[in-house]
Amino acid sequence: MTAIVNFARRSPLYTAWILFLALLLGIGVFSILTVLAQGLGMTNLTNQLPWGLWITVDLSSIALGAGAFTLSAAVYVFGLKRYEAIARAAVLIGLLGYTGAMLALLVDIGRPDRFYHPLLYWNVHSVLWEITLCVMFYTTVLVMEVLPIVIESTPLRNNRWLLGLAHLLHRIMPVAALFGMALSLLHQSSLGATYGVLTARPVWFSPSAPVLFILSAVAAGIGATIAFTVVTEALQKRQLVPPDILNNVALLAGVAAAAYLYLKVWSWAATNYYSHSPALEHDLELLGENTPYGFTFWWFEVLLGALVPMVIYLWPRTRRSKLALFVAGALGILGVIVYRWNMTLAGFVVPMDWSPGVLRNLEVATYTPAPIEWGVAIGIVAYWLLAWSLAARFLHLYPEAEGARRVTGHAPAEAHEAAAPAR
Repeated sequence: MTAIVNFARRSPLYTAWILFLALLLGIGVFSILTVLAQGLGMTNLTNQLPWGLWITVDLSSIALGAGAFTLSAAVYVFGLKRYEAIARAAVLIGLLGYTGAMLALLVDIGRPDRFYHPLLYWNVHSVLWEITLCVMFYTTVLVMEVLPIVIESTPLRNNRWLLGLAHLLHRIMPVAALFGMALSLLHQSSLGATYGVLTARPVWFSPSAPVLFILSAVAAGIGATIAFTVVTEALQKRQLVPPDILNNVALLAGVAAAAYLYLKVWSWAATNYYSHSPALEHDLELLGENTPYGFTFWWFEVLLGALVPMVIYLWPRTRRSKLALFVAGALGILGVIVYRWNMTLAGFVVPMDWSPGVLRNLEVATYTPAPIEWGVAIGIVAYWLLAWSLAARFLHLYPEAEGARRVTGHAPAEAHEAAAPAR
């Protein structure tokens, strides 16, 4: 307790930031409990538009966690041990992404008491069922990867049994990482297939949607890891990741962004020029007349969300700039959020040509998230930032930085008081 009080005195701005995030998290918890108590009737979701802000948060959180399986595979599957310098941070971001998605689904499914049903009642013909199982199992893999970091960075390392557990998890991590890579690739692509296989909704139907979801998630997930690392370095005023490692990881993000951008433009050209679908043409006209879909597609998904980050990551001069890397990562996060929002809303906003039991066409749907929906979303974002802020301060997420501190014997006083190096 004394160490915590001394730490708060030494870092007043950090303490204020933590308290601010705790306040936002409290708003989120209140919003979640209110929805669970009173039901989805408090939201602006309807039968015609059942997915909205929360599903966008869910899909975006999972996408931003894709850096975890990418960098874990590099370290444990392909033997590129040097990338462990940033892989731990990516794994933590992945865990935050998946648990944040689960929080969003907790309130969105309407009957959270039935969360276990996919485990008991198998619907092998459902893409969503496969996604559910993959997310559950991959979250377990992420917990297995993060748990040794927590044990070795805290007084838990003094427990012989827990320290032995951490060593055991380290030994089986190559197998877990390989299993996790397969799971992540499966459900990231299946999230795109959830939309892309629906021929009854021309705006959604796209054979390239599964691959687009994977590529956008890899680019944005790695970019998010880079952006969080750069900000943490700036705040802690020390180098956490060797520049060459950060440079190579940024190059990987640039390649993923380039592949995503190419396929996205090709898919757009194929659906608008090389194949003619009157239904799709009609639906796109409705979107253009009733929503800012066209503007957000070109400016946020393509230009700011893909092209600008790609140029920053692939151009050696900008790749060496920490500020440019942060901008690229932030824009990549924005781009993937807008992509998930547009993908989700577009198919529901545009009415189907027919509906069972309805003899007339449905009207174009409109949707604006209710205040309670924003409260839940703000709480999930606050959970993300709060968990990262605490972990970046008290856990050993960057082995290279911890190794340098052991060699030089230099570390901030508050870090010595809060958590000694676990080596």
